[in-house]
Amino acid sequence: MKLPSLNIAKFTAAFPLIQGGMSIRVSTSALAVPVAECGGIGVIGGSGLPPEELHADIKKAKAATKGIVAVNIMYAMKDFYQLVMSSIDAGIDMIITGAGFSRDIFKIGRDSNTPIVMIVSSPTLAKLAEKLGASAVIVEAKEAGGHLGTDKPLREIFPPIRDVIKNIPLIAAGGITNGYEMAEMMDKYGADGVQIASRFVLSKECDISDAYKEAYLNARKEDIVLTSSPVGMPGRALNNPFVQAINSGVDMATKKCPQLCLKKCDHHYCINERLMMARNGNTSDGLIFSGENTYKMKNILSVAEIFKQFKTQAESVYQEGRGFCPAT
Repeated sequence: MKLPSLNIAKFTAAFPLIQGGMSIRVSTSALAVPVAECGGIGVIGGSGLPPEELHADIKKAKAATKGIVAVNIMYAMKDFYQLVMSSIDAGIDMIITGAGFSRDIFKIGRDSNTPIVMIVSSPTLAKLAEKLGASAVIVEAKEAGGHLGTDKPLREIFPPIRDVIKNIPLIAAGGITNGYEMAEMMDKYGADGVQIASRFVLSKECDISDAYKEAYLNARKEDIVLTSSPVGMPGRALNNPFVQAINSGVDMATKKCPQLCLKKCDHHYCINERLMMARNGNTSDGLIFSGENTYKMKNILSVAEIFKQFKTQAESVYQEGRGFCPAT
C-alpha cells in the first residue's frame, strides 16, 4: 500500500522521509538536493559552519531544486541565532533544531513564516514544543548517531510521545536502516514519517571522504559505542583510536580553544576539528558519528536508489493502520 505524504506547515513531502542534518560538512547541498528531488526533505547540517558559508550553501540548494530544503542547527552552538537568521535570509524552507531547547526560535519562525521542527526525546519537551508553535516534532532515540538526549530505545519512547502529540506531525528517528523498519514505525507506532541519517552517509552523493564511508562499511556491531562530547551530551560514534583515547580518560584539549563554537564547552577536545578530520579522511584521529545500526548497511547507493529501496520495502508491508506485517 502506498505510503502517505508528509505535511509540515505549508510544505508537503511526497515521500515521508527527512534526511538527517549531519554536521560538519557531511550533509551539504550535494546531499540535500537529490533527497529533495526524490520527494523527501533534504537537510543541510548548519552547526559549526560560518554563517556566510551556510547562507551560500542554502542558496545553492534552493537554486538547484524545487523540493523541500531544511537546515539543522544545534541550539548548543554559540552563533545559533546568527545561523538561524542567515538561513532564513537565504530562503530556507524550514529549520530543525535540537541539542538544547530554544523558546525564542518559535517567535523567529512565526515572524519569518518559517516552520520550526524540534528534536525531542520526552513527552514533556514534545508538548512544550507543540505549545510554543512547533510545526512538527522529531522523536530521536538512543539508536541515533551523534548527540543523544536519551538512553532509551525508539520503540520505548515513541508511544508516550505519540499519546500527547495529536495536532502536528510526529517523526520517528534513530536506527532506521530500511523500508521495513520505516513501515513498522509508521503503521504500528503511528509515526507520520521518519528521519534517517546514517543510511545517507553511505550514498554516492554524500560529500565526504571515501575513508569515512569505508569506516562505515567495515563497522561491526561492537565497533559502535557511546563517547563523551564537549557539547555536554553523550554521542554515538565509531570506536576508532581517538574515541578509545577519550573513553579511557585521555585529555585531548588544546591549550586554547581554536573554534569557540559552543555556548558551553568542557574543552576536553575540539569537536569541530575532530569532525572535520573524519570528514576529510583521517578516520583514526577524527570523530565519526554513527547510528547504532550502521553495521547492518553494507553498500553505497545513489540517493535515488536508497529512495527506491525504502519505497519498495515500506510499501510492500505498509497496511495503513491494520497492523504491521513483517516481510517474508
